[in-house]
Amino acid sequence: MATTASTVDLQSGSDARKTAALSPARLIGRRFLRNRLAIGGSLVMILLYMSALFADFLAPVPFTDVHEDYVFVPPQLPRFLDEQGNFHLRPFVYGLDSKIDMDTFRWVHDEDFETIYPIYLFVKGYEYKLFGLIPFDRHLYGVEEPGVFYLFGSDDLGHDMVARVFMGARISLTIGLLGVILTIIFGASLGTISGYYGGALDTLIQRVIEFLMSFPAIPLWAALAAAMPPTWSPLQRFFAISVILSLIQWTGLARQVRAKVLSYREMEYSLAARAAGASDFRIIFRHMLPNAFSHIIVVATLAIPGMILAETALSFLGLGIQPPQTSWGALLKQAQLVSVLLQQPWLLIPAFFVIAAVLTFNFVGDGLRDAVDPYSL
Repeated sequence: MATTASTVDLQSGSDARKTAALSPARLIGRRFLRNRLAIGGSLVMILLYMSALFADFLAPVPFTDVHEDYVFVPPQLPRFLDEQGNFHLRPFVYGLDSKIDMDTFRWVHDEDFETIYPIYLFVKGYEYKLFGLIPFDRHLYGVEEPGVFYLFGSDDLGHDMVARVFMGARISLTIGLLGVILTIIFGASLGTISGYYGGALDTLIQRVIEFLMSFPAIPLWAALAAAMPPTWSPLQRFFAISVILSLIQWTGLARQVRAKVLSYREMEYSLAARAAGASDFRIIFRHMLPNAFSHIIVVATLAIPGMILAETALSFLGLGIQPPQTSWGALLKQAQLVSVLLQQPWLLIPAFFVIAAVLTFNFVGDGLRDAVDPYSL
């Protein structure tokens, strides 16, 4: 028994020495890989951003195409069995017989069981630029004309919801990243300056932070978004909304970085660097920010869901992305009526993408927060 216990102690001591010999980056990576929720969230996050990158490839038709005869078409699921019970190797959808119900004045779409449209993969369609550079006309799936295939259904103008959801992902997910980048720049810079130099400069920056934090977020964002000129292009509006979303978010990060820098400023390595004649620039960028970088990354990762939800709220209120561009919030604006929820529940599909994006970023952020302390159990 004593031999076995000593062997276990030697093995654990050897593992501890190996762990201690690893670099901090490898320790963080090893601990992050142990978190299954974080790994799962990372995979889903990659899928979401890949779907946004290849939105044109995934969309069978342009997201701006209007089909007046196919308004509020319910989602069409691929079929393998027809009404006679015959099995088809290639999935298909039936044609649609669309007409207006004269009692309710709503479009009714009945399946035409005499007409079958096979679903093909990697079909030719409208031309677009892959990665914004390469002319391309292939799409993931499609049916031959005059057939239509609405996998997620259609909206009040006959737009294909698949195309709208994935094109909307480009705006919603990119605004989150761009807003967080601006938040890191403002928060890390001003927080470091405030904590390192102190004095009157620290007081001024902290009072500005308190002034900005005293405003309620949604009314302030709404006022700034409403003040944007209506003549701005969608690209200009996109960047303006990103700046608006990061206007208040940086204040929390600045205070956290300031607290970190205040503690680092009194550490032995900072005092030694100052005694050796190192410049403030070198001390900040060589000793302060690298130590606070892991914390900044964690805070930024956890802030992205807030950016996505804020953009969704602005677009839902009609103050964010405007037509012809679309986003998840703009799509959810159509689902704010109870009648729509009861009669066209598929218009809530973008909400599930918002939930998935927020959850995955939270899982990844929690995993990073645990991983930055690589020596904890």
